[in-house]
Amino acid sequence: MASFRKRGDKWQYRIVFRDPYTKEKKEISKSGFKTKKEAQVAANIEEKKIFNGLEIDRTSVSLKNYLREWLVEFKEGNVRKNTFVLHQRNIEKHIIPYFKEADLKDIKPMGYQKFLNYLDEQGYSTRTIEIIHTTMYNALQTAVKPLKKLEENPCDGVQIPKKKKVNKKSLEYIPSDQIGEFLRVARQDNYIYYMFFKTLIETGMRKGEAAALQRRDIDLKNGYIDINKTLDFQTKEGESLFGETKTYESIRRIKISDSLCRELSKHMNILNENRIVYNDIYNHELDLVFCREDGNILPKSTLHNAMNRLCKKANIDRIPIHGLRHTHAVVLLESGAQMKFVQERLGHKNITITSDVYSHISDKLENTSVDSYEKYMDNLLS
Repeated sequence: MASFRKRGDKWQYRIVFRDPYTKEKKEISKSGFKTKKEAQVAANIEEKKIFNGLEIDRTSVSLKNYLREWLVEFKEGNVRKNTFVLHQRNIEKHIIPYFKEADLKDIKPMGYQKFLNYLDEQGYSTRTIEIIHTTMYNALQTAVKPLKKLEENPCDGVQIPKKKKVNKKSLEYIPSDQIGEFLRVARQDNYIYYMFFKTLIETGMRKGEAAALQRRDIDLKNGYIDINKTLDFQTKEGESLFGETKTYESIRRIKISDSLCRELSKHMNILNENRIVYNDIYNHELDLVFCREDGNILPKSTLHNAMNRLCKKANIDRIPIHGLRHTHAVVLLESGAQMKFVQERLGHKNITITSDVYSHISDKLENTSVDSYEKYMDNLLS
């Protein structure tokens, strides 16, 4: 029950209650109201908070401290490692640098919308902004429920800035008529990089998925590869090199061509020879398919340097290694594959992601579609 008193020309309310957990007696008071009615309305709101269990501790909690604590208490060990790292990067690289020392309770919808607009102005893609927003929304939703540190989530109802137009050339991949030259140059440059990059082009695997392949993951007799883990290139000492795939949908079995089977079979023989030559110093435990001669992992920096070198030698536009995954998708679509098949082969969570990325990226695909349409219409009208 609230009590009221006049102090000078202003009114004050005072609420005494017991903490539901500690059973300790607590008191809340606030003054500065012009009339008793104003004080009564404010006290009524505060009493509802207490009754509903909303946190009434007036101690200031900074947003950055809350987010870091949220990571540890609600995410670490409860989500995939990749997801945890993504949340952590969003918080440390984007959210905290912008909001700095702001209190959790000071985050309001308008201020948060300005943050999203700021990310857009910095040139981040719509998808990147959506991912950062997901981290902030989830964290502040936890502050609403179950923690009851906030009454409402200030991230509700905001608008993700949309890019006016996606540049068709923004998707980086090797055009189908240049793949042969790229692989020819790769084969002459270095055998292991050739095998690694060719496998990416023919399967659409992510580089971490390919780098994590072990010999037991490949069935050459039946012609398929099981993708069930990824290599963590940034593993610290004592941590496992192998992590979970990007999403649950990324765990998949894909069929491979007869020609790739034959090359992988020869590659397995080379691995066996290396195991014999290096003997005790060979990393038998990892049992990697794509590795150094002594069986250890191919460093991320080495792979990137090799990719840049090969693009230059092949006289094609420089693309990241991930561009070989795009290359595979484009070739599939050009060959007539359905979007659903491409989605499942790439391990995308849903077909929307696949169609958004690959619907209109290949001139050859567009021309083929139009030609097929014209032939179909000619047959209908003849």
